[in-house]
Amino acid sequence: MREGVRWTNLTLNEIAAALGVCGTPVSVPVVKQLLVKHHYVKRQAQKRQALGPHPQRDQQFQNIARLRCEYAETGMPISSIDTKKKELLGNFYRDGRLYTQQTLRTFDHDFPSAAQGVIIPHGLYDVQRNHGHINLGLSHDTSRFACDSALLWWLNYGQRYYPKAKRWLWLCDGGGSNAANRYVFKAALQALANRIGLEIRVAHYPPYESKYNPIEHRLFPHITRACQGVVFISVELVKELIERTSTKTGLRVTVDIIRETYATGEKAPSGFKEQMTIAFDDELPKWNYRAIPQRKSAR
Repeated sequence: MREGVRWTNLTLNEIAAALGVCGTPVSVPVVKQLLVKHHYVKRQAQKRQALGPHPQRDQQFQNIARLRCEYAETGMPISSIDTKKKELLGNFYRDGRLYTQQTLRTFDHDFPSAAQGVIIPHGLYDVQRNHGHINLGLSHDTSRFACDSALLWWLNYGQRYYPKAKRWLWLCDGGGSNAANRYVFKAALQALANRIGLEIRVAHYPPYESKYNPIEHRLFPHITRACQGVVFISVELVKELIERTSTKTGLRVTVDIIRETYATGEKAPSGFKEQMTIAFDDELPKWNYRAIPQRKSAR
């Protein structure tokens, strides 16, 4: 009962024995009653405390809110973009329970060397239409892969839903394949803008705040639920499972497979940093910038 003690991993029997040593013999049922009385219940630690608020956190959140309103009012597309945790293909354990007639037996270790391949789910969530799209990559999560994934969404869905679009807003985390400080991402982004003839504006969430990116709570948790417990034996099975994802609020999810191989360690083209036409905002330029198309290609 020392002040400041927040938890114990002792069992009920161990607590009873310790109290007995201290001269207060009690039974296990009494220990249960004491724990309840002092509000000790079994809890699991939760990842809710940020490592530290960035001094410009609120300023960037206000900027993102303003951009979202501006693009929504003018009917321009808004995509929340991120890569979900990669999965190994093969007989590997996955969290969740299923109705089965027999016990499912999987490998007791998740060694990549035993896998048939890897799946990298790159997602784009259409904030205004409540439409999630996942491109399943089979190679590496690179900047070029992320931009190719966005290109597929635009060609298959974006230009159909937003035929008058001239600008496209991306809401992204600050790291990964679309890291704010990676010039290789900006080079791939510029190439994409040139290809589709749209201005692409990127707004990054501040460090440690990726949980506020809409895709993190409007799409990914529902995909996890749709796939829980299933052993990923093939990419076709994963595609089928994710396509079943839905919610009572009308979420629908589409899936494509990207079979291209992407090399890691790719750098931005020589001279890109000095000659790039990426337009950085005056306000928080590290997190806010635009790729302006330099030419229009045939669609």
